[in-house]
Amino acid sequence: MILGVLIILPLIFSLLLFALPETEKNKIIALTVSLVCFAGAVLMLFNFLPDPSGYPPFEVKLLKSMGVEFKFGVDGLSMLLVLLTTFLTPLIIYSSFDGEFKRSNAFYALILIMEMALIGVFTTTDIMLFYIFWEIALIPVFFISALWGGKNTRVITFKFFMYTLVGGLFMLAAIVFIYVKTPGEHSFAFSEFYKVILDPQAQKWLFLAFFLAFAIKMPIFPFHTWQPDLYYTAPTQGTMMMAGIMLKMGVYGLFRFVLPLFPVLTIDWGFYAIILSVIGIVYASIIAIRQDELKKLIAYSSLAHVGLIAAGVFTRTFNGLEGAMIQMISHGVNIVGLFFCYEIIFRRTKSGKISDLGGIASQAPIFAIFFMIIMLGSIAFPLTNSFVGEFLLLLGVFEYNKILAVFAGLTIIFGAVYMLWMYQRTMYGEPKPLTAGFSDLTMREILILVPVIVIILWIGIYPQMFIGIAEPAVKTILQINSGLIP
Repeated sequence: MILGVLIILPLIFSLLLFALPETEKNKIIALTVSLVCFAGAVLMLFNFLPDPSGYPPFEVKLLKSMGVEFKFGVDGLSMLLVLLTTFLTPLIIYSSFDGEFKRSNAFYALILIMEMALIGVFTTTDIMLFYIFWEIALIPVFFISALWGGKNTRVITFKFFMYTLVGGLFMLAAIVFIYVKTPGEHSFAFSEFYKVILDPQAQKWLFLAFFLAFAIKMPIFPFHTWQPDLYYTAPTQGTMMMAGIMLKMGVYGLFRFVLPLFPVLTIDWGFYAIILSVIGIVYASIIAIRQDELKKLIAYSSLAHVGLIAAGVFTRTFNGLEGAMIQMISHGVNIVGLFFCYEIIFRRTKSGKISDLGGIASQAPIFAIFFMIIMLGSIAFPLTNSFVGEFLLLLGVFEYNKILAVFAGLTIIFGAVYMLWMYQRTMYGEPKPLTAGFSDLTMREILILVPVIVIILWIGIYPQMFIGIAEPAVKTILQINSGLIP
């Protein structure tokens, strides 16, 4: 029942916001709904923990004659991503309160629609519904970026839209092909798709179709070209939604469909997917080192970290998959924290150029401390969240291939280089003209950053709860991939 509320509530209030006039109450309504959803996710977690197999499913049997059923359920992977989505959404909404958005009712309605679609993606057990929610999640991002973005945002947003739409159409074609192969009365249920036996030639094309859709969404090299420009031009709240939550849809798809449906090809072609991921790590890190735009530096750092997550998934090792699950949460929290720190700097200085900044720590010591903790989390400093996830990921890659592990490990080395370099240039030295009057954090900004830092330290110091949630799901996915669960 709670799971149904998490999907229906944001949808109802998003439609209400579209109908309401533009007033200050719109953001209060959106924030309240998102907090209720987070409370529901936490309540669902308490019901989930005693039974590692998952939360009781929520089902509405509609369109059954067409093979589509409104079926939702939660295992460890879904639980983590629902928690991430409902935790970050209120922070993202609250971070917008100091900004001015024309047609604010539509702005907040689109965020709630995206929250609904993301929860739907992560919890449905019907692959056609997965595809529908997948495409619905694209719509809010498109309009948020196009209507409230910066220079050339419509051209850049259209490029993103075409990339993801084409990838989604390839996935849809693959879904329909497998559907007609399902045994008995055809069904789009995940469990029925896992039973389909595909001939080797068909598997190759189907694997490529799914992989293309997920690789574009994450993104990984060379399907990333839409990402840096869109992250830069989109409003910060849109960038937070994309980097913090939406890209996890692609990694989730690898777990749910690529590993279970194509066990042989994940062995035969997984090596090449890991090579692409490692190339993306090195490529994005080198560009990040050379960046003067703070927002683009953070965007390229995200690309590098996602490359490591993708590499961990394709190792098909227990450590690699568990590390990918934990790092999805850590990356989402860290990247939202980093983009919000950028937003704070931009609001005060009207510039995102690192060369224009400096001496902020002497003007705003509390902000400097918060920014440092988030930055250390991003570079996988011990006792922070990313240390846990990236350690498991690198261990998984090392178990798979030692040489690839060496190159994958560059994400930590390069990450420390560009993040520490960025922090030193922005926080220390003599204040520049734009930073001379830099004010410290407001109470609203503290209320946003404190939960981020709590999660960074919680996972870093005591990761057992999150690992415990992920472990049964990892074992099940590996068993399906190995053919132990028909």
